Amino acid sequence: MSIIKSFSVDNGDMFYIDHNSSNFTIIDCNLSDINTDDIVSELNTIKKNKSISRFISTHPDEDHICGLTSIEKRVGIENFYCVENQTSKSEETDDFKKYCELKESGKAFYIYKGVTRKYMNRGDKNIGSAGLSILWPDINNEHYKQELEKVKDGDTPNNISPIIKYSLENGVKALWMGDLETDFMECISEDVDWPQVDILFAPHHGRKSAKIPLEILERLNPKIVVIGEAPSENLLYNIGKYKTMTQNSSKDIVFECISDKVHVFVGEEDYSVDYLEFEPGITRDGLYYIGTLNLTK
Repeated sequence: MSIIKSFSVDNGDMFYIDHNSSNFTIIDCNLSDINTDDIVSELNTIKKNKSISRFISTHPDEDHICGLTSIEKRVGIENFYCVENQTSKSEETDDFKKYCELKESGKAFYIYKGVTRKYMNRGDKNIGSAGLSILWPDINNEHYKQELEKVKDGDTPNNISPIIKYSLENGVKALWMGDLETDFMECISEDVDWPQVDILFAPHHGRKSAKIPLEILERLNPKIVVIGEAPSENLLYNIGKYKTMTQNSSKDIVFECISDKVHVFVGEEDYSVDYLEFEPGITRDGLYYIGTLNLTK
């Protein structure tokens, strides 16, 4: 069994994957005075039983790196994954400075389309693979190169975000896209090998500015699209035939992933959806079971 958790961290993103191996992966962070102690405690509880851990930073905007300094100090970052970039900011926060320090340190590992690394996507006889694949960026793509030049001049780093797939053997396939914007996705739509996935974490928290082009959605064909947290007037709630979960309403979301199934839990007692199957006796401390996604249907 593996666990994917999407934290409810207000207008930002933070996830982890508690792999069914000795791997532990954190993707982005957005900590505050209210949530830091609880989240740090949870991360440390999981990490103490793992031998391989990594922090993946999709891009250095504050709603994706806030609290990075605390994570390094209180949890520890042994492996820092990011795209190679020279992003500049007119106002540098402590967490942005920490991001820059980490990406230039010996802990850094630069990710790009097709990259392989031991334990990220190659196991050995003692420790299994984390099941992580990097589908983007293509560092030779001209559109991507243009975005790298823009961020050097202080432009938004949204479009340097990688596309990350997690696959569990005989189980779930999940996809993260950082904060990629619609116009950029349209430019690279033919340059990415879009896989079919079960869970799609909508780019840029599900904002209208990051509406996924229909041709990409049809190739991904997700069973659930998670709409993240942002002001409600900015969110794209209606994405046609695709089923959604809205984190503004559900709060924390936990996907408990086993062979051919995913049990879904949320932090809000009154939240529900009508497309999951109910299985009796499924519980998780501190969360509310809302149903099970059958991957074989």
